[in-house]
Amino acid sequence: MNSSKITSDLLPKKFGKAGFVWTALLVVLCLIGLYGYYRQVTLGLGVTGMRDYASWGIYISNFVFFVAISLVGSLITAIFRLAGAEWRTPITRISEIIAVSSILFASIIIIVDMGRPERFYHLFFYGRLQSPIMWDVIVITTYLTISVLFLYFPLLPDIPILIKNSKPGSFVQKIYKFLGSFWIGTAAQFKISENAIKIISVMIIPIALAIHTVTSWLFATTYRPGWDSTNFGAYFVSGAFLVGAGGVVVAMYVFRKAYQLEAYITDKHFNNMSKIVVMLALLYLYFNINEYLVPAFKMKKAEEHHLHSLFMGDFALLFWSAIILGMIVPIIVLLFPKGRKPVPAFLMGVLVVVGAWFKRFLIVTPTMLSPFLPMYDVPESYKHYMPTWEEWAITIGSLAGTLLIITIFTRLFPIIPIHETIEEMEHSKQETV
Repeated sequence: MNSSKITSDLLPKKFGKAGFVWTALLVVLCLIGLYGYYRQVTLGLGVTGMRDYASWGIYISNFVFFVAISLVGSLITAIFRLAGAEWRTPITRISEIIAVSSILFASIIIIVDMGRPERFYHLFFYGRLQSPIMWDVIVITTYLTISVLFLYFPLLPDIPILIKNSKPGSFVQKIYKFLGSFWIGTAAQFKISENAIKIISVMIIPIALAIHTVTSWLFATTYRPGWDSTNFGAYFVSGAFLVGAGGVVVAMYVFRKAYQLEAYITDKHFNNMSKIVVMLALLYLYFNINEYLVPAFKMKKAEEHHLHSLFMGDFALLFWSAIILGMIVPIIVLLFPKGRKPVPAFLMGVLVVVGAWFKRFLIVTPTMLSPFLPMYDVPESYKHYMPTWEEWAITIGSLAGTLLIITIFTRLFPIIPIHETIEEMEHSKQETV
């Protein structure tokens, strides 16, 4: 396979009919979400299902999910790059754009949850470092900045290729020239870029661990049943790596089918990523056992109500489905070589991602409905939480917005690095000779 063939295969393609339908669907879902948010801003948080006790709902569940799946950028790109895993190349940019789009909407969904968006600037002008919420603001802002740089720097060598193969004077070419106006492709520039990527690779790993650890502290520093745990940091981080790896497997399959990338995203990539998913699912299952075994052994009164609601109560079906379908079934299927083929791996990735979203919902809602002080003399609606259509619209709209960013990105930029792929091909030829 020569360089011209690689370039033509990996250049971004124009949308076909299916692409336009997919994009239109995402735009419609985003607009419905915006209308739901308009109603929430004008009418207040009373349009949601949140009340005095369940003051956090699917917005916070969605926030934790976005933060979790964003860790895939550091897992795939930084850790694998530093480890010298050469097979990572076709999936690095996939993981990077997932990370950037997810952390961006994690920030947006927090503003939605505030109820009073005009007070958002208070976090920056009147923030107090004693507050764990301020820690989260700092680490999310830092992680978003580094993730954008981590996406941008490896993209630079592809910019001249994109300029050369785009229509002269077109809007798209102007975007390319703006982004890569300073990039000439000299040896000095490549050396600076490589050093910058190495530095960011080292920096992003502790920041990635910090972002989900700090998010877990928002819960753990709040004195409530189910959150009063020193296990929460490791519990959140392990779950984040799992959903991130599952999300990459899903994205690999979708891009492979949509852009005919079978020659670049091969069975080897699905096999390797599936093994990683198994390892991370076992790790997350271990921390889940830790999370529930110790409180179940002590069985404090408030913890008893919380655990009963999860294991046998109102949330039991959701809880056991998330555990069995989101962790145990993927482990069993992906342990076998046939299960690590593209189609079964894709299906297991979907189970991991969907199970992870509902697992975040189970971290938030059952705890809010299991306060240390029992609920007396309150309306019946306070004892339950059911999201309203506005909440569902905003939540689905935010998920659609994440996918829309990824979709637009793949229309403008190669989802597999062209220059890096050509370099690897030439390097392998030299080794063969």
